[in-house]
Amino acid sequence: MTTRGDRADPQLLDPADYEAAKQMARSADPAVRRRVAASPETRPELLYFLAADAVTEVRQAIATNAGTPRQADLMLAKGREVAVRGALAQKVARLLPDLSADQASQIERLTLECLEALARDQATEVRGILSEALKELPGAPHGVINTLARDVELSVCAPVLQFSPILTDEDLADIIMRGPVAGALSAIAGRKQISASVADAIARSDDEAAMTALLANPSAQIREETLDRILDQAPQHAPLVRRPRLPARAVARLASFVADNLLKVLRERTDLDPAAARALAEGVRARVNRGAGGNGGGGPGAARGLVDFGEEELGHLPGDKDKAAERPSDKAARLNKEGKLTEKLLEGALAEGDRAFVLAGLGELAQLPMPIIDRIIGTHAPRAVTSLVWRCGLSMRFARQVQLRIAQIPPKTALMAKEGVLYPMSDDEMRWQLAFFGVEEKA
Repeated sequence: MTTRGDRADPQLLDPADYEAAKQMARSADPAVRRRVAASPETRPELLYFLAADAVTEVRQAIATNAGTPRQADLMLAKGREVAVRGALAQKVARLLPDLSADQASQIERLTLECLEALARDQATEVRGILSEALKELPGAPHGVINTLARDVELSVCAPVLQFSPILTDEDLADIIMRGPVAGALSAIAGRKQISASVADAIARSDDEAAMTALLANPSAQIREETLDRILDQAPQHAPLVRRPRLPARAVARLASFVADNLLKVLRERTDLDPAAARALAEGVRARVNRGAGGNGGGGPGAARGLVDFGEEELGHLPGDKDKAAERPSDKAARLNKEGKLTEKLLEGALAEGDRAFVLAGLGELAQLPMPIIDRIIGTHAPRAVTSLVWRCGLSMRFARQVQLRIAQIPPKTALMAKEGVLYPMSDDEMRWQLAFFGVEEKA
């Protein structure tokens, strides 16, 4: 066995022997220095000394050594090599859960400073390594996780956005409001637990991919009003029809416009409560009555063939016969005179697929003849259609529905609300849009 002070063959020296380790640390052979740098028994002062070694492989060994003092780690965190900083990120994150309370207290400042430096690292690879290492750690520093969650690279922010238990609802809502990098909202939508407030913030973002991911997440708490907003944006409908605990109003709206194959999925569900089942029946009846087979086509009566509702199951609403005899324009005029021609009423008609009544309602509220209403809708122009709904005194939320469902404007082309609720054009611009159709200002 090699004795202390033996300098004949550095390859045979034992780094556990302090004198031998000192000799190894000064060896001209990088492989020897790397051995002492990687040894868990090397004294901290020698590891600190080797942290400034000229050879990358030696410094990388120091970065992975659990015994390296934090002062040396901090030095490496500010070094040049991505591989060294990446190795350091993995090690420091791995050590966090194993620190005792006393150890954490003693080295907390240096550890935190090291993690913060790595979270701001110029190399995406290093920040990504740190994010992956910390993403599910319950004891990770909140400030570091918050920095990673707001990163401009999806590979960095996505892991902590989807998995980190450190992020609060307030953190997530603020990140959503500030408009993060593309794909970040989908990562949030995939979290194991999503509160109603976070779900609402995602719905207000108008990010179709994120809303689809939110609907597919069975643990997400989605309020009925939020579900209405998501329906307005017309994302992919498959996650909607399979969504657990669908409220009756959502079922009615879905039944009025989804493709036939998805309508069949709705019909075959066994978990709908009685109110939702009734809403489904009424929605299908509306489709049958107007002779449409849904967005998937199929000709008159196709919805009836797929879903196979009998007259007894469909039932009849009170006063149906009297209402059927009333022309849409007469009905709109009567309800307006009675003060009942509200946005909520028109939303219900839209959900039932009663296009004629919605158009008549728009004409009544806008004080415009039906030929002009038909011309505006027939342009399929987002700005013109939105301006018409504005003239009616209705919300931008409803204007979005009219664009999508009545004017058949593609979701990516249709105008969206500004700040979630406001019209995206000025009043003067909307008056100018309507002037093209000979519409003058209301008296």
